[in-house]
Amino acid sequence: MAPPALEVADVFRTHGPDWRQAQRGHLSLGQLKVMSAIEQCRSAALGGHVLRCSGCGQDQIAYNSCRNRHCPKCQASAAQRWLQARQADLLPVDYYHVVFTLPAPISALAYQNKAVLYALLFDVAAETLLSIAADPKHLGASIGATLVLHTWGSALTHHPHVHGIVPGGGLAPGGERWLACKPGFFLSVRVLSRLFRRRFLEALTQAHRSHRLRFFGELAALADARVFVDWLCPLRQCEWVVYAKRPFAGPEAVLAYLSRYTHRVAISNSRLLAMDGRGVTFRWKDYRAKGRTRHKTMTLDVDEFMRRFLIHVLPGGFHRIRHYGLLANGSRKASLARVRELLHCDASVPTPAVDVESESVRPSFVCTHCGAPMIILQTFARGQLIRAPPPSLRTA
Repeated sequence: MAPPALEVADVFRTHGPDWRQAQRGHLSLGQLKVMSAIEQCRSAALGGHVLRCSGCGQDQIAYNSCRNRHCPKCQASAAQRWLQARQADLLPVDYYHVVFTLPAPISALAYQNKAVLYALLFDVAAETLLSIAADPKHLGASIGATLVLHTWGSALTHHPHVHGIVPGGGLAPGGERWLACKPGFFLSVRVLSRLFRRRFLEALTQAHRSHRLRFFGELAALADARVFVDWLCPLRQCEWVVYAKRPFAGPEAVLAYLSRYTHRVAISNSRLLAMDGRGVTFRWKDYRAKGRTRHKTMTLDVDEFMRRFLIHVLPGGFHRIRHYGLLANGSRKASLARVRELLHCDASVPTPAVDVESESVRPSFVCTHCGAPMIILQTFARGQLIRAPPPSLRTA
């Protein structure tokens, strides 16, 4: 498959140096690192290999990847490794997709307090799911959930929300029965929304009291406790967006969904259309429109495009995929074994969609011309000049 004609790396390589200079003192160390990683990804700056095809004899140079989690080119292999690990967690039940979204005023506050508010978004969304599911009036069971954080809208605006992938049922109190939810219905989104709103605002108020929040620019006045309480009042009355989609069509569909969502970045290279004197043009989806009119194009000034891309850089060490309840890391293996026992299903690990064994022996480099394995003739480190293959190998 031919690489995209335009990449985010091209934008940063062409315009990044001047923009970094103009924004000096306004970019975080994390944002500067992301820019540098994307600019150098799969270039001589990171080193690589000199290869020769064992079939047709073609020579090729393969440069190393940056492996930064914000790089559009480095997520496919990371997603595949993660999916292979998740194969063992699938259960033979319906799975549901639930989304929790922060309202716009809190999104603005979250941009200034990413680590604190993103963590609250995760924990309160998980607590809401587990609490409502445990209530006998709804499901009355202990459930599990995998939550994935996205901080962007399709137009690269700041739009923090979490996608939850939830098995349609849970363990009854005492762990002696599996309680399945009603066919095609998981939990009431209205009930989820109200509890999510209340719990999040309580946690946000507590964060303010404990001085864990910072306020800048237009939000600086919120540092005052009374102003902050008044600011929260309208947020207690408006509706918070929580929605659930229909169940997935089997475990394979769950994996297909996860492969698209878990390691997604703010914008993929495939959405970029052009970079010219007007700026950067890309495809986006307008969710407020209907039908085919949803799919549109947008052109942003180059500086604005880079700014929007970089507002989605996560704090260092922040985990954007988290597991809760039955799927929590500490108890996942035992919980899933118990569920499979109650469901009378095979406790063995499902056959992966990608054969892990064959992946381990598959050649690291494959010829783009004939598909034969490539032989490594030379490995060169960062900044090292590429030397030609020895004469004996060139004539071999």
